[in-house]
Amino acid sequence: MREYLLTLCVTAAVTYLLTGPVRKFAIVAGAMPEIRARDVHREPTPRLGGIAMFFGLCAGLLVADHLTNLSEVFQNSNEPRALLSGAALIWLIGVLDDKFEIDALIKLGGQMIAAGVMVMQGLTILWLPIPGVGNVALTQWQGTLLTVALVVITINAVNFVDGLDGLASGMVCIAAAAFFLYAYRIWYSYGIEAAAPATLFSAILMGMCLGFLPHNMHPARIFMGDSGSMLIGLVLAAGAISITGQVDPDALQLFLKSEKAAVHSTVPVYIPLLLPLTIIAVPAADLVLAIVRRTWRGQSPFAADRGHLHHRLLEIGHSHSRAVLIMYFWSALIAFGALSYSVNSASMWIVLGIVFLSAIGLVLLLLPRFTPRAPRWAEFLVPPRYRRGRAAVEPVAVLAEEDRDPRPPVIAGVSGVNGATAVSHHSRFLDGHKAESSR
Repeated sequence: MREYLLTLCVTAAVTYLLTGPVRKFAIVAGAMPEIRARDVHREPTPRLGGIAMFFGLCAGLLVADHLTNLSEVFQNSNEPRALLSGAALIWLIGVLDDKFEIDALIKLGGQMIAAGVMVMQGLTILWLPIPGVGNVALTQWQGTLLTVALVVITINAVNFVDGLDGLASGMVCIAAAAFFLYAYRIWYSYGIEAAAPATLFSAILMGMCLGFLPHNMHPARIFMGDSGSMLIGLVLAAGAISITGQVDPDALQLFLKSEKAAVHSTVPVYIPLLLPLTIIAVPAADLVLAIVRRTWRGQSPFAADRGHLHHRLLEIGHSHSRAVLIMYFWSALIAFGALSYSVNSASMWIVLGIVFLSAIGLVLLLLPRFTPRAPRWAEFLVPPRYRRGRAAVEPVAVLAEEDRDPRPPVIAGVSGVNGATAVSHHSRFLDGHKAESSR
């Protein structure tokens, strides 16, 4: 565990320290697109945050290769090299897209090629544990198609959910934490060395997200862009492929007495990882809804719009920060709920806890629909908007007065919101894209 934590910390430190210089490079390189109709940020903000995340990935793998125990992962398996190859390719495609806005079909082809590169180096699904049946071996073509499909689905699910400051990196970090605990349990508790690469991948993925989050929280100073969202999606998919298609349930027979019992024991996490529906349930749901919505309207499935889940939370009345925290809550509930269920599927307390937390989540979702008022004796304990009388009206009046005052444009060389106007000639709000534009 100490070596995994050291790898995580090194990855996070390298990512964090490099994000600042990468931001300056992105501004100089002009990787700072204009505000689009679906954007929620108010200032042109540099992208290319994926550059820092990729070098964090490289640093994590390099450190792990020189540690006593984790070095065995590189000696016994080719999966870390396969991950690095696929990550380098998908990262390069993302960097080009952040700078030049390449076509969606070209990106899709690049994603499939990156998945194929990993398959060629051994990172592929070899068998599936099916409940009630046992271990089902896959042919080479079946394993390849399933692996490519999983990589493409996961990459686009993470890419689609990257719409608010800190949303994608935080949700993937939560998913990686749950996945790390599951993979570490298989590797350490059962002594199955085939689970070690997946454990390493999830630790590195957590470090990449944690190192980038301080720069990406609202108001974000830099975006990860497609170079970052596709990269972390690929790393998450690589871990799922490694432990789902490489760890043989037969190895659990010594502890669970039969192969079918082993499959039943691990199915709450195995099958969702295959689809994937549990570890990235919220991004996957957003991906499916986006495809159905755009196809129903006669649009391309890759046509951008403002109908994603995070956009709907903003329309309901949630603030930017609250919308992100609600998405975090549901991701953690689904991911750690599945993790708890995989440990003890017979416990009624786990089911009741998930139901109770789900009810809390529904209350949080509907919170803007009503405006509760605190009793007068407790008004000093709550924010002004929950107070009665004059105190609740004054902030609105002040805000309206401020909105009536014209604001001078932000000139190049003067730091503005997010510090993104350092070398930009755009005014604070571009023509035709005012503050109400959504990301």
